[in-house]
Amino acid sequence: MQPPVPGTDEVALGPPCPRCGRRAPAGGGPFCPFCGRYLAALRWVAEPPPGVTPAKPAALPTRYTGPPRYRLLPRWGFPLGPWRPPEPERAGPDPLTGARSIVGSLVPLLWATAAVALLAAGAEVWRYVLLLASRDGALQAESVAASDALVASAGTVAPILSLVVGVLMVLWTVRAAQAAADRAGVRPSRSTRMIVLGWLVPGLNLSIPGSVLAEIEHSAIGLPAQRRPRPSRLVLVWWGLWAASVVLTAVVLLWSLRDGVQARADGVVLHAVLDLLAAVTAGVTARLVLRITRLLAPSAPRRREVLLKINTSTAAAPAARA
Repeated sequence: MQPPVPGTDEVALGPPCPRCGRRAPAGGGPFCPFCGRYLAALRWVAEPPPGVTPAKPAALPTRYTGPPRYRLLPRWGFPLGPWRPPEPERAGPDPLTGARSIVGSLVPLLWATAAVALLAAGAEVWRYVLLLASRDGALQAESVAASDALVASAGTVAPILSLVVGVLMVLWTVRAAQAAADRAGVRPSRSTRMIVLGWLVPGLNLSIPGSVLAEIEHSAIGLPAQRRPRPSRLVLVWWGLWAASVVLTAVVLLWSLRDGVQARADGVVLHAVLDLLAAVTAGVTARLVLRITRLLAPSAPRRREVLLKINTSTAAAPAARA
């Protein structure tokens, strides 16, 4: 028990000390004279300002809306291989993600361009057959109108698709070159401006696009940066088709300036050959774009282990011998 404090009956006592429990005389100060504890009891209460109603918590959805959906294959997770220190955050968007997002629109448009080019080639062949048939007699008005409508439709849709595909192809090349350089740990051999000019400037577009794609393939495979890039067979085939398409396009444009019946007939043949070559080039381009994109971002094999059966005889044999 605590000894009584002299004079506690005559002097008013304050609140008990929260540490020692003794009651000090009232007006003796904010500290306990026995243990030195601060005697002022503070109680903090958080209240909203006057006139403000606290917001109610948002209600959680009670209905299951399905698993999460992603436009692209997520890159998070445990990567294959040993642990590596995390890469520093990039100041701008990831070029590999940009290249993969462009591929989703570029490849279908390339196949659509190939289909329209084949249709245009068929329309030109039909027009040439009608020209040959017109030497022996008059042609039916319905056949001539249908041929002209088919040629005009294909000749309108094909350039529009080619323009859209060309813009997407240039953007994909820029993103793929940056992604390949980042993967190899080097700087891109050509700037963005040089790549764009290499696609657009006549003469340069015969060599620069193929060399850029060969360099991207070289870095995507993981070959040393010091070694000279050697294009694969697919890149060489595409390079030859692309150069032939550019040269034949210039020939067709110059041939259209000539006059005469024979020149027009020869122009129909040249247009048919150009459309057929454009269709083949578009198909090979689609395959090449998919191959290089898969080399830059190889997908993990979708395999999983499934337990089919437990061999009880093997598990019971050691126990039986024991």
